[in-house]
Amino acid sequence: MKRIILLTVPFTFFMLSLRAQTAEEIIALVKQKSDKVNDYEAKGKLKTNVVFIKAPVATVKVYFKKPDKLRIKNEKGISFIPKGSVNVNLGNIFAGNASYDIIDGGKEPGTGLRIIKLLPQEENAEVVLSTLYIDEKQLLIKKAKTTTKENGTFELEMTYGKYAEYGLADKVIFSFNTKDYKLPKGVTFDYDDGTKKEDKNKLKNKKGKIEITYSGYSINKGVPDSVFE
Repeated sequence: MKRIILLTVPFTFFMLSLRAQTAEEIIALVKQKSDKVNDYEAKGKLKTNVVFIKAPVATVKVYFKKPDKLRIKNEKGISFIPKGSVNVNLGNIFAGNASYDIIDGGKEPGTGLRIIKLLPQEENAEVVLSTLYIDEKQLLIKKAKTTTKENGTFELEMTYGKYAEYGLADKVIFSFNTKDYKLPKGVTFDYDDGTKKEDKNKLKNKKGKIEITYSGYSINKGVPDSVFE
């Protein structure tokens, strides 16, 4: 009888270790990793792929500070990030004390990534829905799709490397619909003179992409508030 009990106890712990994590547990663990970052300064290259913007690859510095401050500085001009987006920073999804309903969407065919949807409970929230595609083993968000009330839908794809323990990506691809793109104040762009009005409208209804490839992060070293002014 004692032998049966001794064998049963480790078997029980083994079965518990195999238990699938709930969507709530996964989100809590991902947030816990994100919470390790209080601030950072990162260097990188920014590539803009938008049909009506001709911009060279830019050297940028990206600054972040909790809960949701983020600034991208281009050494040679303006960095074009659509207004109202999650600003290429996943920490903004969990910023502050926001409350949301968590919906388990199962696994994505082919990749096995766990699909989890976040529905903000606040009626006046700018974000309507965030859909996260999560690597359960590494607790990393590989893709994210965010729908907003006034600024369209934005998508993120992340590639991770040596900063994965902080949930910080080595490369971020940020996609958006150009018809929802809002130019920075005071900035205008001209199409070629031969472009017809109807062709311009077609160009505006295309997918735009912004890629940032990071060369390094300085994490939790302190970033002054003046950087974001």
